[in-house]
Amino acid sequence: MDNPLDFTGKTILVTGGGKGVGKGISERFLAMGANVVICGRSEPDTLPSANGNTARFTPCDVRDYEQVEACVDFAVQTFGTLDVLVNNAGGAPYADAATASPRFSESIIRLNLIAPLNFAQVANRVMQTQESGGSIINIASVSTIRPSPGTAAYGAAKAGLVNLGTSLAVEWAPKVRVNALIVGLTQTEQAHLHYGDDEGIAAVGATIPLGRMAVPQDIGNACLFLGSSLSSYVSGTSFAVHGGGEKPAFLSAANVEQG
Repeated sequence: MDNPLDFTGKTILVTGGGKGVGKGISERFLAMGANVVICGRSEPDTLPSANGNTARFTPCDVRDYEQVEACVDFAVQTFGTLDVLVNNAGGAPYADAATASPRFSESIIRLNLIAPLNFAQVANRVMQTQESGGSIINIASVSTIRPSPGTAAYGAAKAGLVNLGTSLAVEWAPKVRVNALIVGLTQTEQAHLHYGDDEGIAAVGATIPLGRMAVPQDIGNACLFLGSSLSSYVSGTSFAVHGGGEKPAFLSAANVEQG
C-alpha cells in the first residue's frame, strides 16, 4: 500500500523556510523524502535537513514580483515540478496603531498579504500545467480570529490571507487546492524575544488548553496533511493549529468555583 505521506519526487517550496516555523515545515517535508526549496533575503547559516536530505536555497525578497518569478523558476528548473507552495514568510514588529505611519502599515500588508498572493499566482501557473495539479498552503495566525493589539495591520493582513484562499480555491479548482493554517503561539529560536526566559515561555504555554506552545514541527505536520493526497477533498478552508486556543479571560476573573 502506498504511503500518502511519502513525498519522494515531490517538490515543495517554502518561503522563509530557513528559520522558525518555516524551518520546521521544511524539515518535516525533507523527512518525508521531498525535494525542498527554501527562499529568503539571506541564506541561513545552516540549511534545513532531515534523514540525509537537505533543502536548496535561492535568494528572494517575497515583496519583489520579479524575484518571486525567479524563485519559482529555480524550483521548477532544479527539480522539474512544483507540487506544494507554503506561503510562510511574514511577520511584523510591534507598532501602536494610533501612531504607525502609512508607509509602515502598507509594508506590513505587502509582506503578509500581497506577497503570498503574488507567490500563489506564479505557482498556480505552473501547477495548472501539471497532471497532478498542486497544493498551496497559506500560513496565517491566531491574529486572524482574535484582536491583535500592537500588530493590527498584521492581523488584518492575515485575516485577508485566509479569505483570499477561499476565493483562489474556487477560481483555481480542480487542479489546485488552496488552504490556510491558523497558527497559534509557537516556540521558535526567537521565542525569548517575545515571551522572556524559560519561565516566561512555560507561563505562556500554561494559558493554552494543551499546556504548551506549539513547536515548528507541529505546523510542519499539518502542512504534510494539506500537501498530501490525504487532503485531496480539502480546499478553500482553514485549520486552526493552536492547541485549543486561549482560555477565556472571564474564567479566571469570575468569582465562581469551576466544577
